[in-house]
Amino acid sequence: MTTGSVSPRRADTRRNHERILAVAAESLSRSAELSFNAIAKQAEVGVGTVYRHFPTPEALILAVYQREVRHLVDVVPRLLAAHPPEVAFRAWTTSHLAHYLMTKRGLADALRVETSARGELAAGAFDAMVGAVSTLLKANSDAGTVRDDLNPETVLRGLAGLLYLNPADDWREQTAALTDLLWRGMSKKP
Repeated sequence: MTTGSVSPRRADTRRNHERILAVAAESLSRSAELSFNAIAKQAEVGVGTVYRHFPTPEALILAVYQREVRHLVDVVPRLLAAHPPEVAFRAWTTSHLAHYLMTKRGLADALRVETSARGELAAGAFDAMVGAVSTLLKANSDAGTVRDDLNPETVLRGLAGLLYLNPADDWREQTAALTDLLWRGMSKKP
């Protein structure tokens, strides 16, 4: 029996899995098309390894999407630990959420084409994102920077305006403007 150590084979399997996901995410940022051969080559694994981890393109696309949403949710506590709540909210919106939306257009296209579990996937991702927004709003409410009556789903729907930004334009400036507009509506009135 082991005492919590991980066999080199399992650690290698996890590293391969993560490399495949990272390469696939980068590929999907450029196009909705996936080539298991190209992903295997760039991830420095055999194509059979890619198929063992992800037997279908849909499985790989779903795993990439879930990984990306998890990153958006998991960064919230780190932002709140490093910044005041208002700065954390703005950083999450501009540096993480908007950046994700602007750089993952191929992933969005691939999800529309490939997935048959869209309803379940969308509901899970929406719930996770509502949780992230709830955490940010609670920290800001506790700090006295936003109203106490804000509905996280409404705020997230307001942030959905980021979907209309064009990645070819100055989306960072437009994100800051949208965030400022939302912030004025969320802040406590003097």
